[in-house]
Amino acid sequence: MLTTPRPVSVVKALRVHATVLGASVATLWAVFGVDSLLGHALLQYGVVPRSIDGLRGIVLAPFLHRDLAHLSANTASLLALGWLVMLRDPRHYALVALSAAVGGGLLAWLLGAPNSVHIGASGVIFGFLGFLIFAGWYARSLASVALSVVVIALWGGLVFGVLPGEQGISWQEHLGGFIGGALAARWFAR
Repeated sequence: MLTTPRPVSVVKALRVHATVLGASVATLWAVFGVDSLLGHALLQYGVVPRSIDGLRGIVLAPFLHRDLAHLSANTASLLALGWLVMLRDPRHYALVALSAAVGGGLLAWLLGAPNSVHIGASGVIFGFLGFLIFAGWYARSLASVALSVVVIALWGGLVFGVLPGEQGISWQEHLGGFIGGALAARWFAR
């Protein structure tokens, strides 16, 4: 027997989505504000390839942004793709973000240019993208496949960001985040 969702449960779910996304974005902007007041002294805590101190950046880098344009671009993508991850299941959001941050940070640490610093939430964003694309493949439900197709149609071009390209853009973090998201999709399909 099919039942229609009660409007209260939809409103409650949207409230949870808004709270989680709002807290995530508020944290990014608060860190940026503090870092701006400190003359961007926190940027040194990003991923520094093949240095022991640089490993802390795996956790810290997603919260650090070089300028307002960088933060604004990541905010818009985080809101859109993060909400789609939560639309599948709100419990997936934090775990996919963590998997993407670790994947992106590790790959940047292993493959990044010497003396570079990798920062930004784009590894997490690419993780959300990888998760959403592969979740349809692994879940094999009509709704999951439809969501994957929509994501590919709207954001599929981002996949090229996992390839070496523009100087100053961490393709390593993008690729690692994407792989982390794809692995999370596989994990949640079990």
